[in-house]
Amino acid sequence: MERILSDIPATLDRPHIGPLALLRSTLKRWQLNVRTRHQLARLDPHLLADAGISPGERLAELEKPFWR
Repeated sequence: MERILSDIPATLDRPHIGPLALLRSTLKRWQLNVRTRHQLARLDPHLLADAGISPGERLAELEKPFWR
């Protein structure tokens, strides 16, 4: 999960963008968080093992609020 999210540039690193662009970027990140966590929740144990994700890591990710 961290590998996916780390590919998205952090909006706070760009102070020259306007407030609407910052809001749009934040909303897109939240939407991505929701979508990827839904996908993670649907994976069966075999696919999790193939991806190298432990049940504990999965649970920790799924318990996070969408804004984190």
